[in-house]
Formats: sequence, structure tokens, C-alpha cells
Amino acid sequence: MLEPKPLKDCLIFWYHAGESDKEYAMLEKLRADLDAIIERDPAAGHKLAAIFLYPSFHVMVAHRLAHPLWRMGLRFIPRFIMQLARWFTGIEIHPAARIGAGFFADHGMGVVIGETAILGKNVTLYHDVTLGGVMPAVDSHAQKTVKRHPTIEDDVIIGAGAQILGPVTVGKCARIGGNSVVTRDVPQGQTVVGIPAKTIKQNSRDAQFEAYGVNNLPAEDAQSRTVAALFAELETLRLRLNALSGGEAKVNAPAASEELADQGKQDTASK
Repeated sequence: MLEPKPLKDCLIFWYHAGESDKEYAMLEKLRADLDAIIERDPAAGHKLAAIFLYPSFHVMVAHRLAHPLWRMGLRFIPRFIMQLARWFTGIEIHPAARIGAGFFADHGMGVVIGETAILGKNVTLYHDVTLGGVMPAVDSHAQKTVKRHPTIEDDVIIGAGAQILGPVTVGKCARIGGNSVVTRDVPQGQTVVGIPAKTIKQNSRDAQFEAYGVNNLPAEDAQSRTVAALFAELETLRLRLNALSGGEAKVNAPAASEELADQGKQDTASK
């Protein structure tokens, strides 16, 4: 958990005094957030539209204000700011969450980012993504002082509806497919899909943007190939059983004929 910072240190998050502080200034981060919208959404048009029409930018304005206040030791005011942002945008971000520059929540509705979540630079989330904890209601008091939410490194893309749960780490340039459930670490540059999420056979990713995180999926994944192999084996066994059943019928046919002939002779003799 972050320790409260004095006012002087926290002001760096709003206004940078020099070039060395530029990376951490609120205004510089907001500029990067705005550029991310223009670069990653072809429907954005221009910056004026992104400023007034994109909930991702609106919620980041609130968070860039609230996060330094939280680090100063304030609690109610930053929570209230983010609650207002949630009402207006449909995006829920805890003011304690650490979010790097260039963040973009495309569409945004239903996104949830928990208190101890850490997001690197140029992270893209789609609607209904959850960066949450595991069983937060179980012994919740003991969980207040521990990290219980994910760490998302730089240039990660998380598809719509994905759930990333617990203090896992999603490596740099990783891709999370839509509606996947991630409960384990994701290696750098890898693409994972499914419930639970599993790595698919693709080359490691770089920082190049890909909409919704997963493109050009293989025609079959490992599970579908396994199921297909099982069905093929069952078909082979069925054919063998049919062959054995046909052979037994042929072997038993002469014996049955002889039995019928003997029965006919006995009937004739009795007459």
C-alpha cells in the first residue's frame, strides 16, 4: 500500500517543475490519455471530440485529480470525485489505483479497476473489463493492507468482458481475449484466451496496437484438437466392434445350419 505523501510531493502529479518531473505530471498524463484515444480509435475524429465525447477521458480527468489527493492521506474527497465520475461515465476506478500515461478505456461502460491495481503506460481496456480481487468478502479486514488486484504492465490490451482477478501480473505487450478469466500470471508478449485463460500458439507480441487484443486466432485451439482426436478414436473402436460382431456371425452361421438340419431329420424320423 502507498504511504501518504506530503502536499509538496503530490503537487508534482498536477504541475511539473522541470523536465525530469514531466513524466509524472497530471497534465502530461492527460495529454497522453487524449493522444491514446486519437491513435487507437478511428471513430474519434479530432481532439475536441475526444475531450467532450469520450468517457475514458472524463474518468481520467477525475482520477488524475483524485489520485494525488488519496496519496496525501485524504479519503472521502477522492472517493467522492470518483463516485461522481462513475455516475457520469459508467467506469469505476478506485482513487488509489495507479494508472500510467496513455490509458484508454474504449467504450468504457462497466470497467472496474480495484484499489491496489497498478497499470503501466499505454494500457487499453474494453467495456466490462474487471481488474478485481479474489473473494474480497472473505476476511476483508485482513485484506486491507495487502495487494489484492492485478498489475498490468506497459502496452497491454484487454478485450471486452475479460476478468483479471487477484494479485497477478500481466506482462508487457500481452493480449487478453474477450471474456477470458485470468487468475495466473501472463508472460510478456503472450496472448491468452478462454476460461480459465490459456496461452494460444502465437508469436510474442510487440507494442503494436490491435483492436480488442486478439486477431488472427488459429482455426483450432488445443482443446478442440483433443476433442477431435477423442472422437476419431471412438469411431475407430466402433468400426472394430462392428467388424468383430460380423466375424462372429459368420462363424456361428454354419453351426446354426447344422443344428437346424439335425432338427429336421429328427422331425422326419418321428413322423
